[in-house]
Amino acid sequence: MQVTKLTPEQMNAAPKKHEYTEEEMQKEYTYLLAQQMTEKLLEKGMISVDEFNKITAKNRETFSPKLAAIMP
Repeated sequence: MQVTKLTPEQMNAAPKKHEYTEEEMQKEYTYLLAQQMTEKLLEKGMISVDEFNKITAKNRETFSPKLAAIMP
């Protein structure tokens, strides 16, 4: 078995976590609310899947949520 000693630089090489600003948190929340409303419209048959996808794309463009990548 080979053991490699890490230097202090290697130990601190982990990426820094992102600290959200108040504005970023507001954008995330507003995006989430907009998406929930859009989903309800889809569930009630008031919009088509194609319209839903277009609205979702526009919401992501408008609010620029950082967490959108992990959201359905």
